[in-house]
Amino acid sequence: MSDIKFGDTIAVWFSCGAASAVAAKMTVQRYGERCLIRVLNNPIAEEDDDNRRFLNDVQAWLGIPVEIVTSKRYPSNSAVDVWEKRKFMSGPMGAPCTVELKKYARQDWEKQNHVDWHVLGFTSDERTRHDRFVIAERSNVIPVLISENITKADCYAILQTAGIKLPRIYSLGYPNANCIGCVKATSATYWSHVRSVHPDIFASRAEQSRRLGARLVRHRGKRMFLDELPDGATGKPMKSMDIECGLFCEERNPKKI
Repeated sequence: MSDIKFGDTIAVWFSCGAASAVAAKMTVQRYGERCLIRVLNNPIAEEDDDNRRFLNDVQAWLGIPVEIVTSKRYPSNSAVDVWEKRKFMSGPMGAPCTVELKKYARQDWEKQNHVDWHVLGFTSDERTRHDRFVIAERSNVIPVLISENITKADCYAILQTAGIKLPRIYSLGYPNANCIGCVKATSATYWSHVRSVHPDIFASRAEQSRRLGARLVRHRGKRMFLDELPDGATGKPMKSMDIECGLFCEERNPKKI
């Protein structure tokens, strides 16, 4: 982008997912010599523990530190705590955990730190999400992955070529590196998968959602409580689920970077 000037500050929001990791690497390579690059992460307690290992590996790959940005309101960084305090888990407009632990944490950070540009992990197969975000949230976004036509599949391949093991959560069949038992998901396929792979987390979400009156899952056109979901129920395929947990209110040959 021609508007980027020498000395500008670029904030890269790294979610511990593959796409944002590659976006960070491309930003450092493309702008690192003339801009201040700050790579930022919001740790969430409900993410898989291996996300921290992945963060450390990516940090070494980037050659710059990944800074941690946390919520002043929720020092536990726990989505479960947010749901409990707010007495609300999810709705048509999203989930309060994203707002409290990511959006508000980011806004608090921005009050103390100057930023000229933002980079997020929007891939070329998410052009619509990127365009919608630019219109609704921020216009100063550098589409580093989209500009190179890099897809999510490309990001996985790039990391593997670099010798960086993907977060364990992907190998467990989940579509992204979000929290396990993400309350934005309504797919019966997703929740059946959580019940199979992480039965303790499914039980916890079922208990809390029942107590708070949140019907999180949709099965055969009906919203229901998790403890009402039939065994083996399926719905929308997980691979096409759009439940990326963004900061703002998300087989081809590997590309070289």
